[in-house]
Amino acid sequence: MKASVTFKNINRLAIPAIVAGIAEPLLSITDTAIVGNIPEFGTESLAAAGIVGSFLSMLIWILGQTRSAISAIISQYLGAGKIDEVKTLPAQAIFFNILLSLVVLLTTIFFIEDIFRLLEASGKILELCVSYYGIRVWGFPLTLFTFAVFGIFRGLQNTFWPMTVAIIGAVLNIILDFILVYGIEGWIQPMYLEGAAWASLIAQMVMALISFILLITKTQVSLRLRFPVNKELGRLAIMSLNLFVRTIALNAAIILAVREATSYGENYIAAHTIAINLWLFSAFFVDGYGAAGNIMGGRFLGAKDYNALWTLAKRIALYGIIVALTLMLLATVFYIPVGRVFSNEDAVLSTFYSVFYIVILVQPIYAIAFVFDGLFKGLGEMRYLRNVLLAATFLGFVPTLFILNEFDLKLHGIWIAFAVWGLVRALALVFKFRHKFKPMLQKA
Repeated sequence: MKASVTFKNINRLAIPAIVAGIAEPLLSITDTAIVGNIPEFGTESLAAAGIVGSFLSMLIWILGQTRSAISAIISQYLGAGKIDEVKTLPAQAIFFNILLSLVVLLTTIFFIEDIFRLLEASGKILELCVSYYGIRVWGFPLTLFTFAVFGIFRGLQNTFWPMTVAIIGAVLNIILDFILVYGIEGWIQPMYLEGAAWASLIAQMVMALISFILLITKTQVSLRLRFPVNKELGRLAIMSLNLFVRTIALNAAIILAVREATSYGENYIAAHTIAINLWLFSAFFVDGYGAAGNIMGGRFLGAKDYNALWTLAKRIALYGIIVALTLMLLATVFYIPVGRVFSNEDAVLSTFYSVFYIVILVQPIYAIAFVFDGLFKGLGEMRYLRNVLLAATFLGFVPTLFILNEFDLKLHGIWIAFAVWGLVRALALVFKFRHKFKPMLQKA
C-alpha cells in the first residue's frame, strides 16, 4: 500500500515518536529536578547528575546508532516490497550491538574515576559521580536493546509501541524517583542521588522487558540468531560506523561544554545541567518530525517516489518550525518558574537565567537541523551526516567556544558556540538535500 504525504500520516508517526523520543531526556530532567532539591548536598548532586548524565548519553548515542541504521534499511526494503530479504538482519544487528555495549561497560567501569576527573569533577562532586554512575551504567545495555527494538518498529512504520514503552518507563521513573530519593517515612530511608540512579535503572529494565514482549507478539520479526550473515549486515555496519563517528563528534561538543562549565565552578555546572536538559528535551520534542522523515523518507526512497520525498521534506520542516516557535513561546512565558523547578539555590538560578534566553533563541535553527538529520538517516546518507557533524564541531563549535572563552564569557560562550554548531548543521543539510533531490524531482 502506497503511503501519502498528508498531515494525518505524518503526525500518525511523528506524535508517537515525539513521546517516545523525549523518554530519555525526560528521565534526565526528572532526575535533575528531584536531585536539585535534595536537602543535603543538593548543588553537588545536581552537578554530579549533569556530568554522569552527559557521559552516559554520549555512550548511548554513540552505540545506539544501530537503531537508525536498522530503521533505514527496513523502511527502504518495505518501500521496495522486499521486506522478506532482511528478516534475519534485526537479530544479527541486536546481538552485535549488545555484545559491543557489554565490552564498553566493562571497560569504562574500571576507569570511571579517572574519566570524571578529566571532566573536571573533584571532591564531593567526584564522589557522587562515581556512586551514581556505578548504578546507572548497568542500564546501558538495556537501553541499547530498547533503542534497537524501537528502530525495528520504526522501519515497519510503527511508532505507537515505542511510544507506549516510553510512557511506561517515564512514569515509572518519576514515581520511583520520589520514593527512592526522598524516601517514605517509616518505610524507606532517603537514598538521595543513589535513589535517582536506582529509579532510572529499574525503569530501563522494565522498558527492555516490555519491548522484548511487544516485538515477539506484535511483529513477525524473530530474535533468533540465524546464519548465514544477512547481505545487508555489511551496509548496516558501515552506516552504523559513520553514525558512530558522527555521534562521537556530536558528543565531543556536549562533553567539552560540560568540562568547561565544570571548570567555572559548581554553580556554573549546575546551571548548565538545567539548560542542557531543557535543550535536550526540546530537541527530542522537535525530533519527532525528524523521526517521521526517517520512517517515511526511507520508504519513499525505496519506492523511488521522489515527488513524495520532496513534499515530505517541506512539510516536516514546516511542522518542526511550528513546534519550535511554540516551545519558544512557552519557555518565554515560564522563564522564571522553569528554573525553580530544578533548583532553589539563588546562585545557580541567577546563572541559569543569564543564559536561558540563548537556549530559547536557537530553537528554530535546531528544528531545521534535527528534522533534516532524521530525514537523512532514513535516506541512508550516513556518510554525509558524519562529515557535517565533524565540520560543525571542529570548525564551528570548538573554535567559537575557545575564542569566546578568551573573553571570559563562560556559559554565554558555551551557548553561543552551540548556536553556531546548529547553524552549520542546518545549512549543510538543507543545501545537500536540495542539490541531490531537486534534479531528480524535475526528471520525475
